[in-house]
This record gives sequence, structure tokens and C-alpha cells, in this order.
Amino acid sequence: MAKIKDHCDVGLDQRCRDNDGEIRQKRGDTLIKTLRKTYGPAFALGVRGDARLDTLRERADGESLSKLVNDSQHRRGSR
Repeated sequence: MAKIKDHCDVGLDQRCRDNDGEIRQKRGDTLIKTLRKTYGPAFALGVRGDARLDTLRERADGESLSKLVNDSQHRRGSR
């Protein structure tokens, strides 16, 4: 597993792992525009960039970030 800045092990989607090995959850107050820098401009199309991740997840019936990313990649690939 790769290290970032000598303080965390990189896991899925370049997220850090906690001390117990679990992948850290993205914070709910993360802005959509920040997530688009990581997951691409097709992430959460139709949602304002200043919206928060927890708002997006609420609108998507509690879907996980991984599922939301997967869905955006499938939409992009089907065009």
C-alpha cells in the first residue's frame, strides 16, 4: 500500500485508511466541486458545485459515495 505524506496508507479512490485498516469515510460537508476534482466533471451532473456531499446522498436515498461515483462513470461511458 502506498503512503501519502508519511501519515496514511492509501486505499480505495486514494482515500486514507484508519488505524484499524478501514477506509475513512468522506465528510458530509465536502463540496461537490471538490469531489469533481477527484472523480471528474461528470460526477453529480445537475447538482451545483457548492452543494454538500451529505445533501447529494440525501437526494439519492442514502447511496454511498462509491455508488454515486460508479453511476456517474457508467453514465459517462454510455454516451
